[in-house]
Amino acid sequence: MMTNEALLFIADLKANNNTEWMHANKKRYECYKKDYHNFILSILTEMKVLDKSLEPLEAKNCTFRINRDIRFSKDKTPYKTHISVWLSTNKNIKNAPGYYLHLDDTESFLAGGIYCPEPTELKKIRTEIAYFYEDVQELLLNKEFRQEFHNLSQNDILKRPPKDFEANHPAIELLKLKSFTASQKINKNDCLDKNFAKNISVKLIKLKPLNEFLNRALQTEE
Repeated sequence: MMTNEALLFIADLKANNNTEWMHANKKRYECYKKDYHNFILSILTEMKVLDKSLEPLEAKNCTFRINRDIRFSKDKTPYKTHISVWLSTNKNIKNAPGYYLHLDDTESFLAGGIYCPEPTELKKIRTEIAYFYEDVQELLLNKEFRQEFHNLSQNDILKRPPKDFEANHPAIELLKLKSFTASQKINKNDCLDKNFAKNISVKLIKLKPLNEFLNRALQTEE
């Protein structure tokens, strides 16, 4: 579970997103980092039982720096004002499939899969889908997956069939996707529940077959 103090720190940071405020609240930030670390550890502990591929991970592998990369952004506020957790099932790939948790005042959700893979990885995933469409159908039609996530996200999709793939392929709508993720909105304040890690892990693990399929695709030699 997360603490009320941690959520209050993030709320105050959102209202005072500048280095002067952060320096003046260094002790609060140190307490927040400890709470953040423990929060991740609680989720990771539950998830390791359900997904053995996560066993090598430590809490430090699943954190995000609070500093924003503002080099190419019009928004020059220096700090992130959301809480996020990333459990990657394959540390050997920079943008690997995994489980993601995002807590924010405006939007909180859990998700899994792979977001905007590089062209080489994207081609591998599309090829795997094209050759093993039945496997994809099976995992997307799985009752437990559909109850939680319904389908893959359709927010990032090509208007036309991708190069080298037939327009009449039965999986063409999946092949048009540029990201392969599934997500579910949650209530941010649920993270204050002492059973949050266990409850959220029950939902996240429903994404395991999707992550496994994507990892299989990325590890296949062309």
